[in-house]
Amino acid sequence: MSGPRDWGRSTWAALAAAGSAGLLAGALVFQALGYAPCPLCLWQRWPHVAAMAIGVLAVFVPKRALLGLGALSAASSGMIGIYHTGVERHWWQGPTSCTSSGVRGVSADDLLNQIMAAPLVRCDEVAWQMLGLSMASWNVLASLALAGVWLHAASKRA
Repeated sequence: MSGPRDWGRSTWAALAAAGSAGLLAGALVFQALGYAPCPLCLWQRWPHVAAMAIGVLAVFVPKRALLGLGALSAASSGMIGIYHTGVERHWWQGPTSCTSSGVRGVSADDLLNQIMAAPLVRCDEVAWQMLGLSMASWNVLASLALAGVWLHAASKRA
């Protein structure tokens, strides 16, 4: 009977790609439940789309460089998630396209224009959290774990 210790690169790559697919599916479920994504949330999804595509390719061509690219893709979503978490916790300023910057020194006309052009969902507000962690923070943990799965896949023999 074989177990995870006996799995090769292709199996681990498929597992990592499935993990990214699961994260994307979860994000879409939250969106269907009414939690609209902010721009940073959307940015975090693209590396997982890339990781899924890399995973499909790596199942058939399990080269270390390709597996490393999968790890980089998953890790990049985690890095965007760290940035997003910092924006949510007001550790640093987020992009002006999705955060509030105050109204000091702004005329009424400029303020009205900013309001009309503002996105519906702000990046600096936590829409949902579990165990004190926002969705962005959970994405950090999951993405970095998936990067570890990719690196483990790369360490296996072909």
